[in-house]
Amino acid sequence: MTHILLVEDEVKLARFIELELSYEGYQVSVAYDGLTALTAARELHPDLVILDWMLSGLSVLEICRRLRTTGNKVPIILLTTKDEVSDRVIGLDAGADDYIVKPFNVEELFARVNTQLRRNQWVDGADILEFADLRLNRRTREVHRGQRLINLTAKEFDLLDYLLDHPLQVVTCDQIIQEVWDYNFMGDSNLIEVYIRYLCLKLEAHNEKRLVQTIRGVGYVLRD
Repeated sequence: MTHILLVEDEVKLARFIELELSYEGYQVSVAYDGLTALTAARELHPDLVILDWMLSGLSVLEICRRLRTTGNKVPIILLTTKDEVSDRVIGLDAGADDYIVKPFNVEELFARVNTQLRRNQWVDGADILEFADLRLNRRTREVHRGQRLINLTAKEFDLLDYLLDHPLQVVTCDQIIQEVWDYNFMGDSNLIEVYIRYLCLKLEAHNEKRLVQTIRGVGYVLRD
């Protein structure tokens, strides 16, 4: 049975989500504070974690960072009242895979959970993707530009993976949103622009040639 760790300090909301997930056939463990959540994530080995943004004891960002720095790749979905692009970036860069803005529809939560579980189980194509002097290893989640190891956040890695999987093809912001984030940001492409900029800065940190090109008004393309 798929095991979900739910971390929510609002007892009534936690109980509601726990019951809804249980009705869907998931095994659910509940934690109400950050420190307990981190311990549970390490000891219970859940298949997915749902984290409320506002927690006592240990911040949600610190929980994400500690899990990721120890190699824990469990999918993480954030529950948050924050909906600014900068907040999204902070959460995703800390290691979260997705987020839902409160108040939310329970069907949306189910869809996000199913998407993350499916993605975590699915390995597509080759383990190694290469273009020019770029090399991405899906198993180790390492990226090299020539001999240089590039440290990418989880979403920067996923974005580059998608571009490397579609070399020389112009991809739109909508395509990236659907394939990398799996849902619609209500037409807001600012997040994609931010991540493309971050990605390019890291790929070109040693004055390397630009490979990710912007096609104004259309999207982006990986080309030499």
